[in-house]
Amino acid sequence: RLRLGLTFINRWDVSSYVYSRELIMKTNGRIKTVLVGACSCGHVRYELHAQPMFIHCCHCSWCQRETGSAFAVNALIESSNIVVLEGETKSILMPSNSGAGQTIVRCKQCESALWSYYGAAKERVSFVRVGTLENAISMAPDIHIYTVSKQDWVNLGGAVPAVAEYYRRSECWPIESIERYQSVMKT
Repeated sequence: RLRLGLTFINRWDVSSYVYSRELIMKTNGRIKTVLVGACSCGHVRYELHAQPMFIHCCHCSWCQRETGSAFAVNALIESSNIVVLEGETKSILMPSNSGAGQTIVRCKQCESALWSYYGAAKERVSFVRVGTLENAISMAPDIHIYTVSKQDWVNLGGAVPAVAEYYRRSECWPIESIERYQSVMKT
C-alpha cells in the first residue's frame, strides 16, 4: 500500500514469530531501506530510520558477562532514528567499567536487551544490539574493541580493524559518521 510517498511491505514469519516490515522511502532519487528489529518474544518491535554510524564488536569482560557470550555487537545510531512501533520498554541502569554506568533499554516482558546508552553521548546515541535486528547478518562490525580481553578461541582474522582497548573516532569512522555524531552531540 502507498501512503505519503512511502511504500510499506508487510509480512509475518510464523516459524520465527518475527514480524518483518520493510519500509522503503524515496528521498532525492535514492531508495532507503529502514532496518527492523524486535525483542525475543516479539512484544517490542522497532525500526532504525538511518544506517548505523559505526558498528562495534566489543570483547570487554563486561560485555561478555552481560551477554553470556564472547562479545557484543552494537550498532551506534542517533537515538532520534529509533522508532518503537509497538510494545513497552524499560530502562535499567547497570554498572560499567568506566564507573559512569550504562542504561540498557529492554523489552518490558521478556527483558531482552535492545539498546544501551553509554558515556558522554548519554541518551543522544544508542548502541543497538545487532542481534535484535531482523537482518543482523548484514551488520558486520567496523571494528573489534577491547580485544585485550577477548576469548583466546576467537580468531579475528585481520580483515576488520582490531584494537586492544578503545580508539579515536577521528582515526576510524567515516567522515559522514563523524559529522552525524558531532551534530547529535550539539543537541
